[in-house]
Amino acid sequence: MTTTLIECVPNFSEGRRPDVVDEIVAAAASVEGVSVLDRTSDASHNRSVITLVGGTVAGGEELVEAAVRMAGVAMKRIDLREHTGEHPRMGATDVVPFVPVAGATMERCVQLARRCGQRFGDELGIPVFLYEQAATRPERRNLADVRKGQFEKLRELIGTDPARDPDFGPRAIHPTAGATAVGARKFLIAYNVNLKSADVELAKGIAKAIREKDGGFKCVKAMGFELADRRLAQVSMNLTDFETTPIIKVFEEIERRAQAAGVAVEESELVGLAPAAALPDAVARRIKLRDFDPKQQIVERRAGLG
Repeated sequence: MTTTLIECVPNFSEGRRPDVVDEIVAAAASVEGVSVLDRTSDASHNRSVITLVGGTVAGGEELVEAAVRMAGVAMKRIDLREHTGEHPRMGATDVVPFVPVAGATMERCVQLARRCGQRFGDELGIPVFLYEQAATRPERRNLADVRKGQFEKLRELIGTDPARDPDFGPRAIHPTAGATAVGARKFLIAYNVNLKSADVELAKGIAKAIREKDGGFKCVKAMGFELADRRLAQVSMNLTDFETTPIIKVFEEIERRAQAAGVAVEESELVGLAPAAALPDAVARRIKLRDFDPKQQIVERRAGLG
């Protein structure tokens, strides 16, 4: 019998109040057939990433139910009018991607994304923009384009600019919960490299050099941030296709550029999980991964498939 495994990785605009994240995670865990594999919170970004898997009980519909329940909690507990953090955001539940892992197709994940978006709009009154493989417009495939302007600007544009009309939900931003991007995509690896320096301009310069949109590596999105609490600068990345651009290639280019500026790499960190093929043991050691535990951070091992 073929195992069906679909991943859902909702991102929430809360990384400083563990009790709020606890409530969000509990909402997902209450759904039959859904397993919570990982939760990662970052205070500087003020953001949490929750990794869920399902697909064996209701073909992935259980993941849709979990996402709706989680978003309901987030809507009650997170007020974007008071939210600050380094990471761009437009919603309390900011982004909800569905990812085929084993025995599932991208087409099925697109169906789930659209079902999820419809429920967010109908049941929660949150405007939803479909992105990546689920996008209904080519200009909405890229998440950064969808989220451009963030909560504050979208508050003005939704309902006044037809180009910003949502795919589901009201033509007005939710006053506290904002808007949500829901999509289907390949496995995305959220990966950060921290420099032994507080020079945020160096991190921003490296990020610009390595990201695809500015002529860098394909399938790499990157930004530079300051981690004020640790007095470090960070190159924060989403690697949208690790087979096209492997993690080690990105790390070594960041290291090279930092060393050229007289700065060493302090460490790198994985946010959430990664597939086994992306992080063989030798690569994990080379890229200075902080607190890396393959039993916990490799998705196949966490899901009991390897």
